[in-house]
Amino acid sequence: MEHKMILSASGWRKVFAASGAEQDKTSEITKESKAISVAAAVCFFDYLSNLTGLTAPVIAVGMDTRPTGPAIADAVLRALIKKGAIIQFLGVSSAPEIMAYAKKLDGFIYISASHNPIGHNGIKFGTNDGGVLNAAENAKVTEAFLKLVGDDNLLFTTVSDADACSSSVLKQVYQESSSAKHNSLKAYSDFVRRTISSSEAKEDQEKFFNLIKASVEEKSVGLVCDFNGSSRNFCIDRDFFAENKIKFNSINDKEIVHEIIPEAENLVHVAKQMEWLQQQGYKEYILGYMPDCDGDRGNIVYWDEKQKKAVILKAQEVFSLSVLAELTWCIWNNSGKEIKPAVAVNCPTSMRIEEIAKKLGAQVFRAEVGEANVVNLAREKREEGYTVPILGEGSNGGTITYPSSVRDPLNTVFALLKLLTIRENGLFELWCKKSGAKYKEDFTLTDILESLPQYTTTGVSEPRAVLKVKTTDHAKLKAAFQKVFEDSWKKKKAELEKKYGITSYEAVITNGTKETRNVKDYSLSKKGGLKILFKDKKDSDCAFIWMRGSGTEPVFRIMCDVKGNNTEEEKALLEWETELIKKADN
Repeated sequence: MEHKMILSASGWRKVFAASGAEQDKTSEITKESKAISVAAAVCFFDYLSNLTGLTAPVIAVGMDTRPTGPAIADAVLRALIKKGAIIQFLGVSSAPEIMAYAKKLDGFIYISASHNPIGHNGIKFGTNDGGVLNAAENAKVTEAFLKLVGDDNLLFTTVSDADACSSSVLKQVYQESSSAKHNSLKAYSDFVRRTISSSEAKEDQEKFFNLIKASVEEKSVGLVCDFNGSSRNFCIDRDFFAENKIKFNSINDKEIVHEIIPEAENLVHVAKQMEWLQQQGYKEYILGYMPDCDGDRGNIVYWDEKQKKAVILKAQEVFSLSVLAELTWCIWNNSGKEIKPAVAVNCPTSMRIEEIAKKLGAQVFRAEVGEANVVNLAREKREEGYTVPILGEGSNGGTITYPSSVRDPLNTVFALLKLLTIRENGLFELWCKKSGAKYKEDFTLTDILESLPQYTTTGVSEPRAVLKVKTTDHAKLKAAFQKVFEDSWKKKKAELEKKYGITSYEAVITNGTKETRNVKDYSLSKKGGLKILFKDKKDSDCAFIWMRGSGTEPVFRIMCDVKGNNTEEEKALLEWETELIKKADN
């Protein structure tokens, strides 16, 4: 059977809506999609059973709020029941929630297509380490899945077996769902408290949150959330902020009313709500966020006191602020201790992170795009003796705060609250001393933003950041790109130096957790990331262009990062990259 699934370590995805239309809000799926769901569940069960040696592993199953979720979940539950799994069905849950809860179990299956359009859906797998399976382990499940769906007779028998599962056990799984959901929310709340406070000790957690509450009570703080019908509407957000004396206002709680991806074009709804609240006299509402459907991303809107309007932060700015917050918090919280602070990021994260880290005495390590790659790189660096309090993919604003292994908007929001609320000898003051930025006692988020190094970066959701290419062999395409780039460089070198101060370049590739510098054969990046890092006459990095084929969508992603506020240079370099890739693709 043809499965049409994109089988990435970040998640298996396709259009599940029966019509095949990616914007279709139907809840119906086809028989083929049901068969795929059953096959995926069976293959993951076998993998987990072999891994743990258990004949009845305990597996959490959850889903985001996409209309096709219940139909897929029903197929998955039937398959797992037939295999003999012990199931904790959470119903609608966020990705960070199910992954935190699964730490107490053997594994999880999460039904979601993250930020993709509403007609899409997909499946993520994980054990009890707090994240999704890495590429190597996902490949084992993928191999078994391809073998199963490639055998029509075996697949038919497998689906028939799932249909014949015990109806009484299935009924019990559904009946016990509310209890499982209660337990998962409690586990997630406890884990969030540990993550945000950077301590497992309850007394340290209380001390930290009391510090936040005291500051908030002195100067009231409010948050606006556009749930956009996402899984976070069924999560701990409201209660967690209320516990910490933070006011909360939400919109679009129960229905997906606009595009799911939390990028600038969709954050306008949060901005409008914040401006309305400000006009009504609710001056405490200074931060806002919008999660994606699975609730693991939440990009930010803030109230700019100088402009008197709500401003949408770019993804790279969100991540930069989070890195600044967690690095200064790590230094502040470990005062007097010898540590080696570091940050793990993906290849297209802005070079702004290196500047921030350098001023704070921290190192930056880069991996290929993909949450699992960055998580595994951070683990490797911790084993080498580094303290890695924060990691993530700056290109999409995704913040992962240790010990979490998944992006979480609560961690992002509290990173900003740490900067804003810890004031006496606080984090921003520490940053100003280290960076030479001017400090003032009545600072706002606007002041913090103005203290950051300036960079101009292509937004990941911009139309010009996505190319459709004919060449399916990415190694071959990059080899062709190398030839046309090197030829073009010879012709443009003098112009680039005169206009932008670019005098040389270095090719860098990322595959998994490994970054290789000064590469002479671009094809070695294969399906990984390829970056051309431009340097000035002092041999300092001043810009880069980057490319990589998407692992979850049939597109080729590109971007440019330029030091300074220079939109003209960013535009010119990205257009040059686009022109060269198109030429290489012919």
